[in-house]
Amino acid sequence: SPLPVCQTLALEPHNGVLHVTLNRPDCRNAMSLQMVAELRSVLAAVRDDQGVRVLVIAGAGGHFCAGGDIKDMAGARAQGASAYRELNRAFGALLQEVQHAPQVVVTVLQGAVLGGGFGMACVSDVAIADHRAQFGLPETSLGLLPAQIAPFVVQRIGLTQARRLALTAARFDGSQALHMGLVHFVEQDAQALAERLEEVLAQVLRCAPGANARTKQLLLASALQPSDELLDQAAQWFAEAVTGAEGTEGPVAFVHKRKPGWA
Repeated sequence: SPLPVCQTLALEPHNGVLHVTLNRPDCRNAMSLQMVAELRSVLAAVRDDQGVRVLVIAGAGGHFCAGGDIKDMAGARAQGASAYRELNRAFGALLQEVQHAPQVVVTVLQGAVLGGGFGMACVSDVAIADHRAQFGLPETSLGLLPAQIAPFVVQRIGLTQARRLALTAARFDGSQALHMGLVHFVEQDAQALAERLEEVLAQVLRCAPGANARTKQLLLASALQPSDELLDQAAQWFAEAVTGAEGTEGPVAFVHKRKPGWA
C-alpha cells in the first residue's frame, strides 16, 4: 500500500522494515497535532501490509520526542476545553494504534524521551535506549496531567514506579529506564545503538509475520488494556486541567523560563 506523504515524519522502507523518523528537530520532535495525525495515517496504511513486518520509530537530531507541542496547546486555548479534549484524546488514539499495530514496533530512544515520547516508548514491543537519554513525565510540573499516557505507563512499568514518576516529574537516564523495565537494552553510543537495532531486526525477521501479529494480540489481551472509557475520561480531566488556573500558569512560566507560582 502506498505510504502517505508526511511533513513531520521521514519514512524509509527497507527489506520489510519501515523506518519512521520523527522529524521536527528544531523543537526536539515535539508531538504536534499534525505529527499525531501523520503517524496515525502511516499506521493505517501499513496495517494490512504483511510486507511491512517491523516499524522502527526514532527521532531526528539526537532526540526522540520532547512531548506535546506547547504551540498547539496555545492554539487550542482560543477554542476552549472541547478542543483540548479532542487534541488530548487523538494522542491516546495514537498510543492505542501503536500498541495494537500488527507489526513489531521498535523504538530507538536518544536525548529527550518526555511526556508523549515517554508514552510512545511504553507502547513499543522492543525499546533500545542510549544511556544518556533523558526520560520523564513533566506534565504535573506544568500544571497538566499525563492523561493519555498514564494507563500505558502503569501497564509498562507497574503502578509503584508510575506513581513516583508521574507525581514527582523526575528525570532519569537510560540505565535507570533499563532497571525499571521501561526499555530492554541500553547502549553506550550511536554505533552500539545501531548494532543492537540490527540484531533485534534480524531476530524479528526470523519470526513469521502472521504468527507474530496474532501472538502480539494474545499477549496484549492477556494484560488488562487501557480502555476507551478511561482515556475518554482522562481527556476530559486534561481539558479541565489545562483550562484551569494551574494549567494556565504552568505553560506561561515554562515559556518565560520562571518557576510557576506553586513551586
